[in-house]
Amino acid sequence: MQLLVYILVFPILWVISILPFRILYLLSDFVCFWVYKVFGYRKSTVRKNLALALPHLNSQERLVVEQKFYIHMCDMFMEMIKTMNISDTEINRRFVITNIELIKEYEQKGKSVILMCAHYASWEWLINIAKKINFSSIGIYKKINNKYFDKLIRDIRSRLKAELVETKKTVELMEYNEKMGIKAFYGFASDQSPQLSRAKYWDTFMGHEVPVYTGAEMLAKKLDMNIVFIRVKKIKRGFYEATLVPLVENPRDYPDYEISSIFLREVEKLILEAPEYYFWTHKRWKHIGKKPTE
Repeated sequence: MQLLVYILVFPILWVISILPFRILYLLSDFVCFWVYKVFGYRKSTVRKNLALALPHLNSQERLVVEQKFYIHMCDMFMEMIKTMNISDTEINRRFVITNIELIKEYEQKGKSVILMCAHYASWEWLINIAKKINFSSIGIYKKINNKYFDKLIRDIRSRLKAELVETKKTVELMEYNEKMGIKAFYGFASDQSPQLSRAKYWDTFMGHEVPVYTGAEMLAKKLDMNIVFIRVKKIKRGFYEATLVPLVENPRDYPDYEISSIFLREVEKLILEAPEYYFWTHKRWKHIGKKPTE
């Protein structure tokens, strides 16, 4: 069944990926109409999240954010498909990294780097970093259930000189690389909600106490890696500007969980600047009020 689904869907994805951007965004508008207006995909979750995270906005202002979010979400998924066939020239034009020299400085120091990012703006096109650095570029991801689509995603990243590693294999790979002297640039999307049973740390995020992923921080401490954050700004439809922000150079000097808290503060700044570009369909605040009593 997985193969049948792949055989049926792949030609559609391939055709979409070769469309000119002007046509791609017309298609995105069409898809958005059905996703938002007709099916109302996760609309109740989005509205609940917006009300929790942006109480300073009135209902009409949140509705505007909601509408802009669905347009952006559909655009982003079309851009993900476009990545199948996008040229280096085109992605460099559309996803500009303002200070890639920062990674060059870290490379000269001979220490691997952990990038902590959020599901904000275009996290998929962050792979544009891979061809601009000498370190291996590795993204931490959750494996797709359909093995054929999972391979497709990994092949696309490989074409752009990036490697994907499953979450459960991350520690083993990073420890092996450090042992063998292989320096790498590891990307962690650390803003989503961990399983409640695995939550070790709780912090305030957009005004509510939630469990927090701490894997990136703990691995940075264990393996003595630099940590950077990336601020992604959407300039206009299909164009982004990303700036690398040094977060921590000596992680072992920080108390446990302080780095994770610093990261959350950076994500909050992004959301408050332009909330329509955050990924509101995730149930990020689903564990409010569930913190175990000590």
